[in-house]
Amino acid sequence: MLVLALLLATHGVLLAITAVNLVTLHRRGQDRTALGAYPTLSVLIPARNEEDNLRRLLPSLLTQDYPNVEVIVVDDASEDGTAAVLSAHADPHLRVLSGEGPPSGWLGKPHACYQAAEAATGEAFLFLDADAELTDPGALRRLVERFAACGANAVLTGLPRYTGTGGGLLLTSLVPFALLTALPLSLVPRMASPALSALNGQCWMIRAEAYRRYAPHQVVKAEVLEDVKIGRLLKRHGMHLHLRDLGGEVRVEMYRSFGEAWRGFRKNAYLLQGGSLLRFLPLHALFWMLYVVAPFVGWPLLGTTYLLKGLADRAARFPLWVTLLTPLVLLCGALIQLDSAFAHATGRVAWKGRRV
Repeated sequence: MLVLALLLATHGVLLAITAVNLVTLHRRGQDRTALGAYPTLSVLIPARNEEDNLRRLLPSLLTQDYPNVEVIVVDDASEDGTAAVLSAHADPHLRVLSGEGPPSGWLGKPHACYQAAEAATGEAFLFLDADAELTDPGALRRLVERFAACGANAVLTGLPRYTGTGGGLLLTSLVPFALLTALPLSLVPRMASPALSALNGQCWMIRAEAYRRYAPHQVVKAEVLEDVKIGRLLKRHGMHLHLRDLGGEVRVEMYRSFGEAWRGFRKNAYLLQGGSLLRFLPLHALFWMLYVVAPFVGWPLLGTTYLLKGLADRAARFPLWVTLLTPLVLLCGALIQLDSAFAHATGRVAWKGRRV
């Protein structure tokens, strides 16, 4: 009974955090500032082996009604048809930089983002992953208006609408679940502690002057979790991170299959839990206890587990079938963490044909 009570109390705390987060996202969902003049905007996209994704992203960007925009894509030594897709979408607003891979001491994505920023001329930068897509021709306008509503010295980031099918979408649901159940979002812009930061590298906006002042991609050039590190860096410099529901403006299909999703999360999971066995082991044990073992301790815990996952899924617009498979998703999450720890310990972490 004591174990059941402790687990129920912990789930209760997590449910409270999740509920407050959902209220926060809803209240801030449409915060926008009408602008008389829109700033020049640079949309910066790192791309390695992204031919399929770019076929969706580029048309959604090049049909925007935003008045002053440039799109810069860095082809990071792609080995597929990325270059051909970029050529096929030639447009006055599109600039393509051809890279030869990162130099010594850099990882590919930070270096590609750095190159794009160096070439950018906009007053504001929007970093987008190549697997993103804008929802409609007014999406950029609304993103800039929402950015303006955050005030000075701000970074706008958030949760896109995650799309896809099958096992790829199933595992992707771990992303909003981890974020919404563990991090009090309303405290992120208010408290100075870098530990309370949340920056989603799939989509974030910053003023060009602030980016150049703090040079975030140069600082985190060798980091796999570059977005997490950038969030903490910017908070240390006094910037305010605003995490919003961006599902009305941005869609992201992270992975197309169960295997691809597993490999993608394998490279990050161990690092997200501290990157050392001393930190990983207690956090991993806690995950097993709260989400894998707890549902078998008693029916109330099965119910609270489904409720936690269901609330996160609804907020992130996942279909009902994903929620129904909650025990399977959370078991996979625990196993991915173990696989990630082993992969990092044995030096076999790779992504898009490169060791990381």
